[in-house]
Amino acid sequence: MSDTNAILRQIPIVVGSLGGTLLLVNRLLTDNLTTWQVRSDVLGAIICAVLILTGLLWQRVQPKPPDSVILLGEEGLELAEDLPDSVQRELAWSSQLLLTNTVTKTLVVWYRGRVLLRRGILAEQTTVELGAIAQRAIQTQKPIYLVKLDLYPGRLEFNYLPNNTQGVICQPIGGEGLMILGANAPRSYSKQDETWIAGLAEKLADTLQREL
Repeated sequence: MSDTNAILRQIPIVVGSLGGTLLLVNRLLTDNLTTWQVRSDVLGAIICAVLILTGLLWQRVQPKPPDSVILLGEEGLELAEDLPDSVQRELAWSSQLLLTNTVTKTLVVWYRGRVLLRRGILAEQTTVELGAIAQRAIQTQKPIYLVKLDLYPGRLEFNYLPNNTQGVICQPIGGEGLMILGANAPRSYSKQDETWIAGLAEKLADTLQREL
């Protein structure tokens, strides 16, 4: 679908450029220009310029979406078995919402020193040790969004996510937990996504504090 949109955005530029080129060739090959030919050439040049300008505006208004990749790993669900049924249901429900309604392809829920949930595309590394970035999110109680993971030296701490994960959000769950979400495309989480993720984390924090 994105490829089709990219082609459609190019059509006005291609048509306008082709039309302008044909007008120029026609002018060069015409020895004696009549008044109506001059008027036609001017009108044609204006139309071509409008087409090219429209195409350029479309490029700005509808920018090319970020390139996505297929995350390396196997799809799965790992849920701590000793959790109360209510907590298991909450984790399953919230993680399903994130995987189906946002660009999230893999996620980990860490709480009070252990992993409660791994879901989506899973890396081979099962042990989760929070690094400096994740710990800072908990300490500051503010989410950290790494829009393009490759750009950050601290990306190595996320070895429990697929190694070609493109973007990561570290979302605090109260003061004792963290939800780590990975996407398969850089710069793909919108502000609305971030707000919604924060709301789900707040609801999950309330459940975990009451039940654990």
